[in-house]
Amino acid sequence: MVSIKQPMSNLDLFPPAPPSSEPGPLDRLLKVSRLYVETGVEEHLRGREILARFPDAERIPVASHQGIPGLFGNEGNAEAWNRIKGSTLVLGVKKTMSFTPNGRSCDFIPPSAANGCVMSCAYCYVPRHKGFANPVTVFVNIDRILASIRRHARRLGPKTEPNSVDPRYWAYDIGCNSDCAADAALSDNVRDLVRLFTTLPNAMGTFATKWVNRELLTYAPKGKTRIRFSLMPAAKAKLLDVRTSPIAERLAAIDDFVAAGYEVHLNFSPVVVYEGWQEEYDALFQQVDAAMGPAAKAQLAAEVIFLTHHAGLHEVNLRWHPKAESLLWTPDTQEAKVSQGGGHNVRYRTGLKGRLVAEFQELMARRLPYCRVRYAF
Repeated sequence: MVSIKQPMSNLDLFPPAPPSSEPGPLDRLLKVSRLYVETGVEEHLRGREILARFPDAERIPVASHQGIPGLFGNEGNAEAWNRIKGSTLVLGVKKTMSFTPNGRSCDFIPPSAANGCVMSCAYCYVPRHKGFANPVTVFVNIDRILASIRRHARRLGPKTEPNSVDPRYWAYDIGCNSDCAADAALSDNVRDLVRLFTTLPNAMGTFATKWVNRELLTYAPKGKTRIRFSLMPAAKAKLLDVRTSPIAERLAAIDDFVAAGYEVHLNFSPVVVYEGWQEEYDALFQQVDAAMGPAAKAQLAAEVIFLTHHAGLHEVNLRWHPKAESLLWTPDTQEAKVSQGGGHNVRYRTGLKGRLVAEFQELMARRLPYCRVRYAF
């Protein structure tokens, strides 16, 4: 009898890491006691792996990972914001494999392997779409997501014209709707994505993060994944970047991630304007300079994004974190804005914002003259 060798999947190429008895990097933030499990999750290896990690969690079958009754769109959940984030995980099956052109942080936003977050940054836009609770949803059909990226990159062919995203590779933002460093503590999805890009000659991955997960140092990205560490003055991060890694810890990780084979950029986002912001950012730039060695400085670039806020999120925040809104909601300096995605938001007023962006870049150039700004707005 002639045996036929079946083609290897990505999960065959990159087998799951063995379970560890050591405390996980998210144990302080997430103790899963409730799992919402979409129909079909257990048919996927990744779904079974994640379920096995939380054997004692209550399992609630749901028809869809979207619009879960009593979880999403429930206004009463505003006061339970962090409790829900710290106890709830949703497992879903990604249905739509769409790619959105971007041109700023990336060339394309691919199908997401997760959305939502265990962290609670007060300005996060994802809750605007998910309702009054924003726990992590992990998509378990990672093979299909990987295959869709591979096909998309193959159709694009080589990147023949450099752009502000990257001069050589088509860049895919794999963490547009979540924080990949945190996601990596929940499943091997991020590891599979990082390793996928090492096999694609014309493409790279990228994601911004506010969490230092040193497990990622073992992923061997071979220069094909760009991590953008998000930074703001530490005093304001304590107020706005709720449940994230301290700024000093993010800065201390930069050299290690460069040494591990990542390209590391900085993500100054969001830049929030308040009395004394110039002095605090000037001090931050000096801290950045002192934290990095020559290798990190030689490859450094940054993106600068001033705050965009939203009236609905403002109302939610008033119910669980009103102190943050004293910085984020400043009607005297803000105006209505329709975003690229069609959302109705608020931003700093036209004219004022242009002056603020210019002032920020002047401050940064003085302290970090070697850091190229890929875009600022």
